[in-house]
Amino acid sequence: MYQPRTPGYSKKDTVKRWNLPDRVFFACGACHILAHAFLAKFDADGTRGFYPLWFKPLAGFTGNHIVVAGPGWFFDYHGYCRQNVYLDHVTRRAQQRWPGWQATHITLPRDVLTSEEKSREMDGLWLRGPQQFLHDALPRASAFLTRFDPPPA
Repeated sequence: MYQPRTPGYSKKDTVKRWNLPDRVFFACGACHILAHAFLAKFDADGTRGFYPLWFKPLAGFTGNHIVVAGPGWFFDYHGYCRQNVYLDHVTRRAQQRWPGWQATHITLPRDVLTSEEKSREMDGLWLRGPQQFLHDALPRASAFLTRFDPPPA
C-alpha cells in the first residue's frame, strides 16, 4: 500500500521499479514475492501455520497488499507487527489518502504468490511472477529477509 514518491514512477517502467529502495520495492508491487520468500525460509513445509493474507480493497478503492500472517502478528516490508497495531496503522494511513477506505482480508493459497496465471483466477488479484520483474525478484527478497530475525515463537 506504500505509494512511491519517485517522479515519473510507473509499475510499467521496469528499470525505475527495480531501482527503488528495497523497502519501497517490496511495498509497491512486490509484497507477494517477499511473502513467498518468507514462507519458503521460515515455514517451507507449512507446519508452523503461517499464511499469506491479501488486503483486498473494497470496490472503488485501490491499495492491495499481501502480508504473512502468524499467530498474533503480520510480516511485511516493515518487519513484524502485532496484528491489531498493523490493522489500525494500515487503515488509518489508507484513509488519509482515500477517505472511507476499507479492505477485506483473504487468505491466499501459497502457489498464487509466484504465478501470474494462478493469481488471475482470483477476482481482483493480478500478481507478477518473480521473473516478470527486470530481474528475478526472489533472490532480492531472500537477501532482504536477512535484515530480520526469525518469526516470533
